[in-house]
Amino acid sequence: MDKETIDRLQKTLQIKKEALEKELSRFATKDPKLKGDWDTKYPRIPEGNLEEAASEVEEYSTSLPIEHSLELQLKGVNSALEQIQKGTYGICEACGKEISQERLFAFPEAKTCEACNQ
Repeated sequence: MDKETIDRLQKTLQIKKEALEKELSRFATKDPKLKGDWDTKYPRIPEGNLEEAASEVEEYSTSLPIEHSLELQLKGVNSALEQIQKGTYGICEACGKEISQERLFAFPEAKTCEACNQ
């Protein structure tokens, strides 16, 4: 893959990373102890107002799976950016063949080629 294509994909990945981090920061904070880990902010439960407390707990429990999904996407993006730095980006982790540019432009954090993905 030529340098210009890699640069375009790297820029796409960087933009995606920033968007994922921005979305995560709306309801989670980075875990300083674990690199790449985020923790959903636990709401302050108001005393005496059970309805409001129930609403806060429901919002928290709804945010957990969203955080997990966004965190997995972010890990994939970070992994792809690391592969670019190492010079191994675009190589299928299963068979070692080059991943098609079409696949990478559609899904830049792809780790496998289309054949191995099926």
